[in-house]
Amino acid sequence: MSRNLAEKLAAQIAAGGPLTVAQYMTACLHDPQFGYYATRPALGEGGDFVTAPLVSQMFGELVGVWAAVSWELMGRPETVRLVEMGPGDGTLMGDVLRAARMAPGFLDAADVWLVETSEPLKARQRERLGDGPRWAASLAEVPGEAPLILFANELLDCLPVRQFVRTATGWAEQVVGLDDQGGSGGRLAFGRVATPAGTLLPDAREGAVFEQSAAQEALGSEIGARVVRDGGAALLIDYGRARPGFGDTLQALRRHERVDPLACPGEADLTVHADFPAVMAAAEGEGAQAAILTQAEFLARLGIGERAEALVRARPDKAPVVGRQLNRLVAADQMGELFKACCLHSPGWTPPAFEEADA
Repeated sequence: MSRNLAEKLAAQIAAGGPLTVAQYMTACLHDPQFGYYATRPALGEGGDFVTAPLVSQMFGELVGVWAAVSWELMGRPETVRLVEMGPGDGTLMGDVLRAARMAPGFLDAADVWLVETSEPLKARQRERLGDGPRWAASLAEVPGEAPLILFANELLDCLPVRQFVRTATGWAEQVVGLDDQGGSGGRLAFGRVATPAGTLLPDAREGAVFEQSAAQEALGSEIGARVVRDGGAALLIDYGRARPGFGDTLQALRRHERVDPLACPGEADLTVHADFPAVMAAAEGEGAQAAILTQAEFLARLGIGERAEALVRARPDKAPVVGRQLNRLVAADQMGELFKACCLHSPGWTPPAFEEADA
């Protein structure tokens, strides 16, 4: 019996060979016995990482404005599936629902769903949000036959990628195997194997790392097909690139510090950069429209400056705190530029903030 995930994976590799980086990520995050999200997700200042909804209420309030205005632009349908994927501890949905009360009729129309696989996080969501929402393990479990308004913050970065390295003789796939000690007692180590036949990879210089996420692309396709079929829009906010590129973005976070991704599998949050170009292309392949902004642009267009001023007017003593929160969300050297807001929507209309960015 393995005592931890490192031992379990070492035994698995010793018996069956190296894991792709995608397989390793999936095990680290979702192994039912030792996986990070299955056993110990830790959010907030006292946890392993802080997301934008935990930085300030302003973030979730503006996502709520985006959702409510989207509903109005769609013609105020009688029923709309309001869905959050990867809802963390429920803070974002709570802020969205509070802000959405400002749009008469929206909450009456909203059928609220949370797509979550982590039992510890489901418990925190229920504690925060009560029994109002319904839960699903996947988007496919959320009923159709009504327009969709979906949002997800820092979801794409948790979806697994495969990594390929350009060598002097061609592309090789980076894998997780065991060091020279061998056997199930060996330590986890990165290695390379021949790229599987049929793998399509771009031209690049020697040493370049290319990341490919079938899971991210599949989600883009699924959302694209859904909004084309039923109508609606999805907002995906994450750190990542707006244009195709290269680079090793795999990282592990534990208590707000970066650690070796192989050092403590299952005990740290493991992420990669979102590949927005691939997600958008997949959605467009299903007939959806796609657009992207930086997080700073998105929040500015929805009025975060004005919202910050209103909070300060109401509580002048909170001005320093609100100023720090605003800076964290929109400054170029904070979350403003690295984080992007990507919108996938049905044809024939444009959701708020994306009017000039729509492809």
